[in-house]
Amino acid sequence: MITFRMNRAATAALTGVALAGLISAAHAAIQDYEFQLVRPNVTVSTDAEIDVRLINKNTGKPVPDAVIFATRLDMAPDGMAEMATKIAPMPGTEAGVYRFKANVSMQGRWQLSLGAKVQGETGTVESKLVIKADK
Repeated sequence: MITFRMNRAATAALTGVALAGLISAAHAAIQDYEFQLVRPNVTVSTDAEIDVRLINKNTGKPVPDAVIFATRLDMAPDGMAEMATKIAPMPGTEAGVYRFKANVSMQGRWQLSLGAKVQGETGTVESKLVIKADK
């Protein structure tokens, strides 16, 4: 009888440990998310459109409904970080794609810096993407 209870307790404990491992594996860590440029080039314009996709790197699936709370667009890659421009969010066209409108006033490399919160995750997804502007 005692052996039966011990076997049953051991089985329950091992099942609990296994389930805890599955539950923690189901949640992604914040470093499992990344922004990617949909198009790496834009045309110099006062209304340049920039699209980025937020994906879960483990699944490759887009992540909708993230809250982007920090944006900056400047020419840091060309040594002109002080040359920042206005950037404004626009409605997206598909789930997981975030669209912005910016005044890209000159040719060169522009750095898009983003900060976002993903629903159900702790921490912030931070990214710096380089966009090439051509005439």
